[in-house]
Amino acid sequence: MKRILMMVLRNLYMVPYGWIRLCYRAAHVDKYTEEDMYSFLRWIDLRANKGGNVHIDAHGLENIPAQDGFMFFPNHQGLYDVLAVIEASPRPFSVVAKKEIAEIPFLKQIFSCMKAFMLDREDVRQAMQVIANVTGEVRKGRNYLIFAEGTRSKNGNRVGAFKGGSFKAATKARCPIVPVALIDSFKPFDVNSIKPVTVQVHFLKPLLYEDYKDMKTTEIAALVEERIQHVIDENIK
Repeated sequence: MKRILMMVLRNLYMVPYGWIRLCYRAAHVDKYTEEDMYSFLRWIDLRANKGGNVHIDAHGLENIPAQDGFMFFPNHQGLYDVLAVIEASPRPFSVVAKKEIAEIPFLKQIFSCMKAFMLDREDVRQAMQVIANVTGEVRKGRNYLIFAEGTRSKNGNRVGAFKGGSFKAATKARCPIVPVALIDSFKPFDVNSIKPVTVQVHFLKPLLYEDYKDMKTTEIAALVEERIQHVIDENIK
């Protein structure tokens, strides 16, 4: 990936120091508060984005709930998505990601620092346990991000079908659901180019428990998908 190489080369003076700190923190996550760890991850993210000619254009920060214990549901465009939301969101969050990316260097350390849950889509029992764990964490006041499409869209800024099961943790925790529209987030890592790119991150008005308590998870999924695609269509260049 040309852009990742450029991120490294343009930050060469700090890469060894930053990498050592990242690996140490990933191996000693309980030594740090979530706020301190998230601040560190944003520090790395900001420098990587600057070096890689990636600009984050964030909108709707006022829609992020004032009280912790909410869940982000963005569309899924590529490997860069989580990094886009990290720079855009001032509030710490963790992630539910598929186990296949758990061993990718750099992302592995990032997810360790976030205390992310890795989901095995082939193991129903393990998936149910992840839902239960996330539900408990959200009830305690942690924030999470889940990609409801389940896999990356291959159609750029066209959103794939959102799966109802992805919303089970949110409905069980009775937490605010924050739709997040990502635009051009596939370009930094999934397009073989180093041209400057702007990734838009739109935090949409949250769905509160009172808004969705009488809805099926499939209905919630369809509503969130529709709202995200609408915002993308309105803002796409």
